[in-house]
Amino acid sequence: MQAPSFTIGVEEEYLMVSRATRNLIRRAPEGLMADLSAELGQQVSPEFLQCQVEVGTTVCRNIEQVRTQLQSLRQAIANRIDPYGLELVAASTHPWARPEELEHTPKTRYDDLEEDLQQVARRLMICGMHVHVGVENDELRMDLLDQAAYIIPHFLALSGSSPFWEGQDTGLQSYRIAVWDEMPRTGLPESFESYAEYTRHVEVLTGAGIIEDASKIWWDLRPSARFPTLELRITDVCTSLEDAVCLAALFRCWLRMLYRLRSQNQRWRRYVRMLIAENRWRAQRYGCAAELLDFGRGVLVPYAELLEEILELVAEDAAFFECEDEVAHARVILSRGTSAQRQLNIFHRERSAGASQEAALAAVVDWLVGETSRTLT
Repeated sequence: MQAPSFTIGVEEEYLMVSRATRNLIRRAPEGLMADLSAELGQQVSPEFLQCQVEVGTTVCRNIEQVRTQLQSLRQAIANRIDPYGLELVAASTHPWARPEELEHTPKTRYDDLEEDLQQVARRLMICGMHVHVGVENDELRMDLLDQAAYIIPHFLALSGSSPFWEGQDTGLQSYRIAVWDEMPRTGLPESFESYAEYTRHVEVLTGAGIIEDASKIWWDLRPSARFPTLELRITDVCTSLEDAVCLAALFRCWLRMLYRLRSQNQRWRRYVRMLIAENRWRAQRYGCAAELLDFGRGVLVPYAELLEEILELVAEDAAFFECEDEVAHARVILSRGTSAQRQLNIFHRERSAGASQEAALAAVVDWLVGETSRTLT
């Protein structure tokens, strides 16, 4: 079997807030998306809500291209929305916004989505990050899909950026997942013995008229419906650019590690979804402060220990892709905290200093704006 290309691409969704009020905008200013499209072409698109915008890199051969493009895309969006009095926020939820106060983008796909899913769709005031890695062989893509499911909670734990919802500390590091899980065809991916088996099941749904195509299967990890890639979808959007680059690099390395095992007639052990789902919940709730279940030993293990095991497993692959520093940045995330942890620290610090709930949440938005733009030059 020919080795995969392991090309990489990243999609990010952002929020746009009013500089004056820090609120999410109800509707996009007239002409804004045209301005963005004129500069970025197909690398930018509207999202379900008018306060959102999505960007995507081109197909990248190395992690430096990913970093350069994400930085450029974030900068271009920030520059274009600045004259409209808007700021860019890379976070999966806004601290106090309410879905009923926002308007969805007038587009057939989104109109149909709201009509089909009703209130479930109207709550989609959330943003995510998707990482595509090129795995061209259909059968290999199915095999790696099955094996890679194990690592889904570990990526969620490192990416949390949505601790607040409608003005409240939810107690979760990723409340986005709670909202997203209300959608159909989400959660952990199914296990398939072959690509043909996967396509047969998709054809049951399309043949019955339930979905148009596989793009409406929204698992945490899925075979992309558009590209010959495996697409990681579990992660919150990272406020820090370097955090996003780290997660993209780490996912790519993990898939290559699994391919290396296969080439040596080995494979990652298949674990039942109920165990992976338990770790997924713990990552959603506690982030990288969690203890996750070690399936082999049957005990809870601090995330820091599991991360070191992961980094050791992919060390050869990080060297192959020349992304050792980017992968090692996971230790930085762990030591200084994810976006969610940092947002909570700011909120509770302000409250302890006597700030009102509203003022403390406003301080969180100010930090999000500053951190989103910190690495843009």
